[in-house]
Amino acid sequence: MGNSKKKKRKKKIGYNSLGMLAIALVAVLLLGGLMRQSSDLQEKLAGYDAKAESLQQDIEDEQARTEEIDKLKRYMETDEYAEEVARERLGLVKDNETVFKKEQ
Repeated sequence: MGNSKKKKRKKKIGYNSLGMLAIALVAVLLLGGLMRQSSDLQEKLAGYDAKAESLQQDIEDEQARTEEIDKLKRYMETDEYAEEVARERLGLVKDNETVFKKEQ
């Protein structure tokens, strides 16, 4: 009888180590999956950071363009601009000016 108790004890130990091995394998697989997902998320984050930086640069460019348009708008509201357009496009001159033209 003493011999059969040892066999039962060995069987329990064998099943126990097999269960521990299975649990360890599942844990390693889960850890591997988490590491892969983490890597994928890091790549996506890097892509989003690059896109955000690009969009920020576009915003700055558009703000600079808006400032230039505002400056041009203020200039176009001045008398100097009106006079310049009258000279260039309409060929008008002031009363006290003499106009010299080149012959072609």
